[in-house]
Amino acid sequence: MRFFSLRQSSRAVLLFMGVSGGLMLNLQAQAATDNAVQTSANTNTNARASATGSSDGIIAVVNDNTILKSELVNAINQTRARAEAAGEPINNAQLQSEVLDALIMRELQLSMINRMGLKPDEDAVNQRLAQIAQAEGLGSIQALQQSMDRTQPGSYAGLRAKLMEDAAIQTLQQRQVSRRVRITEQDIDAFLSSPEAKRLNQSEYQTIHVRVPYIDDYNRLSDSQRAQALEVAKSLRSELQAPNANVEAILAQAQSRYQLPIQGGNMGYHKAANLPTALADQITELPIGGVTEPMVTPEGIDIIKLADKKEADSMVVPQWHVRHILVKVDALQNSAMAQQKINDLYEQLRQGADFANLAATYSDDPGSAGRGGDLEWVSEGDMVAPFEATMKNTAVGDYSAPFQTNFGWHILEVEDTRQQDVSDDYRRNLAQQALYQRLAPQAKEDWLQELRAGAYIQVMQ
Repeated sequence: MRFFSLRQSSRAVLLFMGVSGGLMLNLQAQAATDNAVQTSANTNTNARASATGSSDGIIAVVNDNTILKSELVNAINQTRARAEAAGEPINNAQLQSEVLDALIMRELQLSMINRMGLKPDEDAVNQRLAQIAQAEGLGSIQALQQSMDRTQPGSYAGLRAKLMEDAAIQTLQQRQVSRRVRITEQDIDAFLSSPEAKRLNQSEYQTIHVRVPYIDDYNRLSDSQRAQALEVAKSLRSELQAPNANVEAILAQAQSRYQLPIQGGNMGYHKAANLPTALADQITELPIGGVTEPMVTPEGIDIIKLADKKEADSMVVPQWHVRHILVKVDALQNSAMAQQKINDLYEQLRQGADFANLAATYSDDPGSAGRGGDLEWVSEGDMVAPFEATMKNTAVGDYSAPFQTNFGWHILEVEDTRQQDVSDDYRRNLAQQALYQRLAPQAKEDWLQELRAGAYIQVMQ
């Protein structure tokens, strides 16, 4: 088992969950109202600082904090504006209570974040700001800041502060939910054996789908009309089974003896996950060139031929066998001191010192130092970007010059490379993610209920 902290969190299966259970907004709808949001963020920040002395009035007390009436009014206006921008219906009778409940839950989570000292992912915040800038037709975050502050000074800072809060809440939710969702290897095995696992199939299927429509409503069809449609469908199936069947010619011939237009043709390539479950179950079992039995539906009789399949069941990836030496930057050792130490170790390597011995003696990575710095086999995406870039640019049997990541200073050595089939790991990761997505919403709801149950909340009338 590895404990080396350079491995990114993308290796874990985490559900990126929303901050509240409210409206799902598309990017344009969000961007259309972000000016209102950041204005409110400024108002809320100022209001919180002077809540007890505000003439505006307190609407709720949440532990040691308060929610002001102005905050509730602003939040209601934002919710209504976003709903209108997104074309979503809204229940005005329940709007106030739902928005107040969301504010209370947000306050509880922010308080927990402050107690934990949890820091948001600034890269995620910058990415969100870049999306907003793009949606507004602006080329950069700087352009967004200039545009917003030109309209209302300080508005960009308010927007960024709110997005930082949102990102911190998302991180908190991910941590709390991941602790509550337990997925065993047996759970994954059972899922992979279930029909639902076919939805993980990434292969693409080229199908020819033909429908013989009914002459009348299904419930009013006579026996002879049913028999006629079935006879045409069976004839089509027989002809489509030919190895080099001319689909257009077959459909034209069938059409000459049927009153209604026969529908369908070559439907192109589809992943199983994008097909209706009933059809996916049929298609994935067909060999290339195989044709289903006629399938009776309320609209007509369907026949499907699997014309081709692009296999994606195997995944072969490059891997590097790597050792490394880490010198951490921390309270006891600043960056300059760490750099001097790594340079000294680099000089020892140049003088012929053994890499594994130096790593075992001096590396600050407890997970690999005991193995002489051995990280075993590493795939793309396993490591932070500077480490991966250096690894890829280092020849087999050679070691790198010192380089820096957010963990400290490193030297790495590439012992070997290979192409590895990771198909089974990939499918198991997909299965784990599918199970997590199924279990996470209830786990989140349970945690939020526990959080609220343990808080002091008083709503003013």
